[in-house]
Amino acid sequence: MPQLGETVEEGTVAAWHKKEGDRVAVDELLVEIETDKVATEVPSLVVGTLRKILVGAGETVKVGTILAIIDSDDRAGAPASAGKQAASAGNPPPVQAKPATRAAPLEVATPVAPSRDGHGAPLSPAVRRLVAENGLDIAQIRGTGRGGRVKRDDILSHLQDHQAVAATVHRAAEIVPFSTMRKRIAEHMVRSKATSAHVLQAVEVDFSGVETARGALKDAWKKREGTSLTFLPFIVRAVALALPEFPHLNAHVTGDSLTVYKAINLSLAVDLDGGGVVAPVIKNAAALRVPEIALVIARIAERARTNALKPDDMTEGTYSITNNGSFGTFITAPVINQPQVAILSVDGVHRRPWVVTDGKGERIEIRPVGVLAQSFDHRAVDGAYSGAYLRRVKQILESREWIGEFLG
Repeated sequence: MPQLGETVEEGTVAAWHKKEGDRVAVDELLVEIETDKVATEVPSLVVGTLRKILVGAGETVKVGTILAIIDSDDRAGAPASAGKQAASAGNPPPVQAKPATRAAPLEVATPVAPSRDGHGAPLSPAVRRLVAENGLDIAQIRGTGRGGRVKRDDILSHLQDHQAVAATVHRAAEIVPFSTMRKRIAEHMVRSKATSAHVLQAVEVDFSGVETARGALKDAWKKREGTSLTFLPFIVRAVALALPEFPHLNAHVTGDSLTVYKAINLSLAVDLDGGGVVAPVIKNAAALRVPEIALVIARIAERARTNALKPDDMTEGTYSITNNGSFGTFITAPVINQPQVAILSVDGVHRRPWVVTDGKGERIEIRPVGVLAQSFDHRAVDGAYSGAYLRRVKQILESREWIGEFLG
């Protein structure tokens, strides 16, 4: 059972797309998984034969539970033989525990709900949560799944039907129930505020150098890649260059200590057209230049908005960036994405009078200026540390030769 999100502890097998004895290929759809946060399709990681299914459709198990055994075509050596013997005995092969390197996620209380529907079919975590949160009688809901099993979509359809009835009664006001995603976001944000000592700091940045590079490259980029070359990939690059100098911001709080990560894995908030926000992760961002970052951003944003994110896209984030600049915002105080210790808000870039100081003295010019605002956890670092980091990000954005990032 894969880890589908930082705080997810269990999942339900919704359907198998292969049966025992079938051949499977790498990336071929193998099984559908549902959790209280997401429904996703899980592909096979190897080429081989599906020997045994250990967890059937409708069963709910903990993350890490072995779902099936595949005889890989490239298996060799004693470990594979040992696993095969265990499988033939009806037991899953042993799994070595990996040492814990990340902060343990905070638990979210799940309302009590029945574990089976009126026909005795098991309920997925997503269904149980919806039933409990909305006070529903599961016996009154018709299931459309195999054998009449009640699925998440059945609950949502039931709620929509009742909302339509309620709308005819309450003409003076509209009641808009929170979606499941909105409830999860609300829980996460409130928990973050209750956990971290939030402090906001901001710097103004002269984006003239970035604007010069964009002006020279954006038309060719648009023609070649089909996407706009925005300010965001330049800012992500500056963050990835600055964080190694301030490693305590690339960290998680773990009890009374700080877990500091060497890899720069940037969680990027993506708006789902008003339906909520997800934060897929740009892995090893420090190794990427601006063109590569721009392509990764476009790819993960498209996946997020088409519900095509993979489990690995959502894990291992060490620092977050949220982008409100396209709406022309001046400054935003973002909420920290737990268990991280800092998040940077990218707000609008506007043409403004700007005092320029150089060898010719002081003068006023019209420059593209924007605000970068960081919320940091005062438990982890102090204001001087955060301020020095923001100053470094500003220096990189204002002084780097950005066109060189696209050459070679």
